[in-house]
Amino acid sequence: MDSKQRILIVAHGHPDHNKGGAEIAAYNLYNEYRSRGIDAYFLARSGLQPHGGAAFSARNDAREILFHTTHDDWFLHSNIKTRHMWQEFRDLLLLIKPDVVHLHHYFLLGIEMIEEIRQTLPDCRIILTLHEFMAICHRNGLMYKTNNKLCYKANPRDCHGCFSDRQPGDFFLREQYIKRIFASVDHFVSPSHFLKQRYVEWGLAESSIDVIENGLPLPFVEGVDSPDAKVRFAFFGQVNPYKGIDVLLEAYLLLPKSVRRQISVDIHGASFEHQSGEFQQHVKNLIELAGSGVRMHGGYEGHEMPALLMESDWVIVPSVWWENSPIVIQEALNNSTPLIVSDIGGMAEKVEHGVNGLHFRAGKAASLAAVMTKVLEDKSIHPRLVAGIQPPMTIAACADAHLAIYS
Repeated sequence: MDSKQRILIVAHGHPDHNKGGAEIAAYNLYNEYRSRGIDAYFLARSGLQPHGGAAFSARNDAREILFHTTHDDWFLHSNIKTRHMWQEFRDLLLLIKPDVVHLHHYFLLGIEMIEEIRQTLPDCRIILTLHEFMAICHRNGLMYKTNNKLCYKANPRDCHGCFSDRQPGDFFLREQYIKRIFASVDHFVSPSHFLKQRYVEWGLAESSIDVIENGLPLPFVEGVDSPDAKVRFAFFGQVNPYKGIDVLLEAYLLLPKSVRRQISVDIHGASFEHQSGEFQQHVKNLIELAGSGVRMHGGYEGHEMPALLMESDWVIVPSVWWENSPIVIQEALNNSTPLIVSDIGGMAEKVEHGVNGLHFRAGKAASLAAVMTKVLEDKSIHPRLVAGIQPPMTIAACADAHLAIYS
């Protein structure tokens, strides 16, 4: 890459307000560029209303910009009510004049942003990181059907089965619309081979997608032994119906009381209060049944993660949807903590069964309970898997890989 090139990183949220993996990955990359003296800017969508109704406001410094916009058509990810702001966005592009715009999402920003960039800066190189299946799947990009079954390949008729208010033709046209806008993208990035393959099957050229893991800025930290006799299991992430927190709690309740007395389960999770009342009540009921062996700690900040992992023997990732590249997996591996994960998608790709962690059947509490019992009974498993852990990609290596495709 030309050292004089200017880079604009775009995310659908700022980590100061949104703790999602895509937002953190984008911000980590921006900070790595800045630490190298690269001419970089960070633009993040924000739902906050600035004083005076301006389209933009600054965050932290003049290079971090909040874009106060949203999309209103959740089917097409299209910007409708705030479309008048595209002129301000075009003005911003002409002011910054980036040589590369690297989008980490179009969700909440309006997918037409990609076309606005291409029309305003015809010679600018546009990179888009695909963080989930949102272009393919109307159900929040999960490829997880409304009957709670995994979706292996989207097609208009099956999509109509999940959303009966939309006709198959609507889904066909949705796909054509998104692909037309994606034609303005010069290159795509996928954090996992699994996600890349799904998009290739959907229609993107295999050569147009590079697989680059989301790098971590944290140093490698050696794990420590538990100071007490209990085996410590931990969950980290968003607490929502797709992250499998109920699978974990049900697995705990399936364990004999003699086993439960030998373990602890700590749940470090955010956004629980934003979930449906029915889901909240279901989780609360399970936690009440679990008793003192399960502790709910609420959200956490990124800088707290190494210390929290030092207090954990195992990290459990029980998601019932495919996932892509959960940041918690990288954080756990970065801190020598083995994982127990669902045997599907990006989780199965990142955690190699019997090498740096263990798999269980996705969505099956009995299978998870069996694995938890196994690691409790066989104390040799933990040190063997710790020895098999290799540190994940660093943010420096991640930045180098991205700079290569910016050229």
